[in-house]
Amino acid sequence: MRKLNEKVSTAALSAIRNRRGHRPISANRDGGDTVIASYNVHKCVGVDRKFDPERVAEVISEIDADVIAIQEADKRFGCRSGLLDLASLERNSGLVPVPITSLSSTGHGWHGNMLMFRKGTVLKVQQLKLPGVEPRGALVVNIDFPTGKLRVVAAHFGLLKRSREMQAKHILASVAQDEEMPTILIGDLNEWRVGRRSSLSPLSPVFDPASGAVPSFPSRFPVLALDRVLGHPHDLVAAVEVHDSPLAKVASDHLPIKAHIDLKAIWERGYGSRQPMRESA
Repeated sequence: MRKLNEKVSTAALSAIRNRRGHRPISANRDGGDTVIASYNVHKCVGVDRKFDPERVAEVISEIDADVIAIQEADKRFGCRSGLLDLASLERNSGLVPVPITSLSSTGHGWHGNMLMFRKGTVLKVQQLKLPGVEPRGALVVNIDFPTGKLRVVAAHFGLLKRSREMQAKHILASVAQDEEMPTILIGDLNEWRVGRRSSLSPLSPVFDPASGAVPSFPSRFPVLALDRVLGHPHDLVAAVEVHDSPLAKVASDHLPIKAHIDLKAIWERGYGSRQPMRESA
């Protein structure tokens, strides 16, 4: 009976993963020189209601990303202190935080957003305050990798549809004013819809909101694609997957998502001659 239930669950998850509007497994391709990930750590409280930062750190090490965006990295109230042991993360995974000005002297993130990396050189950091009813923010970080420059936008969008629409437009307007380069928008964008009804539709055509839609929430049985990774140009992202290890299924209510990107190939084909982001992807 247990094996039958596992087969049913696997079949159900496969059907959810491949339903219309989401990125089908067949869209993934081999290749990629850099791994970019995102993880909403739920303030280090797992689905078993245990506060366990060490467990979350172990999941982060499992992911083995070159760059990872982390949401809810700080306490929400009071002194808003950071929740993770950064020294331990560096020892175990080589990841260090992109330097920012936090909302408190003991905080790790900007409105809970933290970006960590282990290779490349940080060229520029912007901390965006996003519009909307709730206080939300995004980090815009330009990184120079051996394979070329990449802009990473790490964000955590709001719970209200109108707020998410404004936040999407605000990010597009911000990056359009910066140097042209391949760009990844990644994070918990809090949108489960795809198509015209999605609050992420303002991101088109610069990004393709459906291209990075893989179910990641809730972690025990993921059916909603709240966490996204979107690339510009659209073929920058070679593959997207969820990290669904046994530990990840309990450490947070979100599963991490992970993208393999072809940064070298994008630059080798003459990316600099492409149209600006504000006009078209």
